[in-house]
Amino acid sequence: MDNLAVLSLLALAPILLVGILLAGFRWPAKYAMPVGYIATVIVALVVWKMDFLGVIAASLEGVIIAATLLYIVFGALLLLSTLTVGGAMSRIRAGFNNISPDRRIQAIIIGWLFGSFIEGASGFGTPAAVVAPLLLAMGFPAMAAVMVGLIIQSTPVSFGAVGTPIIVGVGGGLGGDPAVAERLSVLGVTMAEFVASIGFQVASMHAIVGLLIPLILVCMLTGFFGPERRFRDGLAIWPFALYASVAMTIPSVLVARFLGPEFPSLFGGLFGLILVMFTSSKGFLMPKKTFDFGPRATWSPRWMGTIEPAAAPVASARGISIVSAWAPYVLMAVLLVGSRVITPVTGFLTGIAIPFNNILGTDISAAVQPFYSPAFLLILASLFAYALHRMNGRQIRETWVVSGKQLAGTAVALLFAVPLVRVLIQSGPDLNMSDLSSMPVTLAEGAAAVSGSSWPFIAPFIGALGAFVAGSNTVSNLTFSQFQFSTGNAIGVNPEQVVVAQAVGGAGGNPIAIHNIVAASATVGLLGREGDLLRKTILVTLYYCIAAGSISFIFIYGLGFNLGSIMLVLLMTTLGLIVRWMLRQKAAVLAPEPTRV
Repeated sequence: MDNLAVLSLLALAPILLVGILLAGFRWPAKYAMPVGYIATVIVALVVWKMDFLGVIAASLEGVIIAATLLYIVFGALLLLSTLTVGGAMSRIRAGFNNISPDRRIQAIIIGWLFGSFIEGASGFGTPAAVVAPLLLAMGFPAMAAVMVGLIIQSTPVSFGAVGTPIIVGVGGGLGGDPAVAERLSVLGVTMAEFVASIGFQVASMHAIVGLLIPLILVCMLTGFFGPERRFRDGLAIWPFALYASVAMTIPSVLVARFLGPEFPSLFGGLFGLILVMFTSSKGFLMPKKTFDFGPRATWSPRWMGTIEPAAAPVASARGISIVSAWAPYVLMAVLLVGSRVITPVTGFLTGIAIPFNNILGTDISAAVQPFYSPAFLLILASLFAYALHRMNGRQIRETWVVSGKQLAGTAVALLFAVPLVRVLIQSGPDLNMSDLSSMPVTLAEGAAAVSGSSWPFIAPFIGALGAFVAGSNTVSNLTFSQFQFSTGNAIGVNPEQVVVAQAVGGAGGNPIAIHNIVAASATVGLLGREGDLLRKTILVTLYYCIAAGSISFIFIYGLGFNLGSIMLVLLMTTLGLIVRWMLRQKAAVLAPEPTRV
């Protein structure tokens, strides 16, 4: 079969099936992902004529990767359980309440700023695994906590794990392409300078598109989880939300310009966190009316998971200072940064690996780095907390038992979700007898054939598709950067600008990455509600891709009566109508009831 349109639809079918089961029928991921996996295998074997051993090898590769994700989830669960049982969490909760008891402020400071810092240090889903349980322990509904953790995995993601999506994803994806070498010669730059330039453009676009993310976050928080379900309650703190946004994004752009792609999210998140916490403690832009979620008895059962960290006994919390309570998180952050930026340490930790080479005689290989994984550092932080908070044997045993039981619920979903992804990605000509490109690349080729010169608008959606499928901006960039560059050349536009759109879209797709949703949900015991979360986070991804596509189109073709300008006007008009609706909703609520005769 060589009909690109039909092949594209068949490549899309397993992804579409999973999306319909999760978001449409609200199936739990533990049921939807096995069905999606079976559909993927059937398409791979029947249409792509993928070698059976290749399918099994790709599936085993997925199981290995899933095990590493479960390792990270366990580390996050253990740290949460440790801080809760030991009493530190109630002190942390009190400390944030001293800055502001307002849940909107807490979501921005912990999710957007602290989460951006963790993303810059570690990436690969770690921020949601850290932020979600922290917010849960502070009194957020489990679903709200996960939603916050997923939404913030957008703007800072392109520079996660010390710039891995740009350095490894874009750099590795473009490396070895003769067309790229020719472009370097024309521009008179080295490959490293070229990648750094792309990184700066990515940071600049994120600063524009990501400006509204904290505001969107709090509007969704109040609209979906507020006692009166009013989105306008989030809009009410727009000055603080925009201030917190630029406190992170402007430093990240400057860092990308002068230091390179390794540190924009790391330093941007850290600078923004310090600045905003300091100014917030002084009352700067603090709301006059405090927002909370209302009595727990009024919460929807679908908001809550199986993990409900009880408040630690008052006696245990009294002996823990705010510095001591935060010390395990500080240690975790220091270890994350040190393990990523201190070259000898990085080399030592990455050198200790469990290799799985040429699985079943194929070219598929994988490796597990148990001591470089964020999971190991989360466990070290837990061990540190045992000693610092003087926890006894019964308490320590309780943290491990509870964490192990909580982990079990997510294993099925991840053990099918990741193999599904790897079969999709590994379905290329190396492992099939049809000489077809892999399913994700075929789908992208089909979209390019239809779009023509409109491709710069479509490019971010392909990046988001890669992130949705692979759960990683790095993998999305590795998979599609060369294709995006070639498409840019083919339609006669600046090819690196198309790659920028790819990278930004890949970051915007992370909030809907299935195994990110499953892993983050596991940290708060919210299993079986993945579809509910997907319905919410897809709104952020759609905004991100439409905005990035419109801006990319305008950067390439200029302002005028064209697709980019029209879509940007439509997006701004839509956002304006939403704001107007919020304000009219407020007026309607405040208006006095008509007098009855």
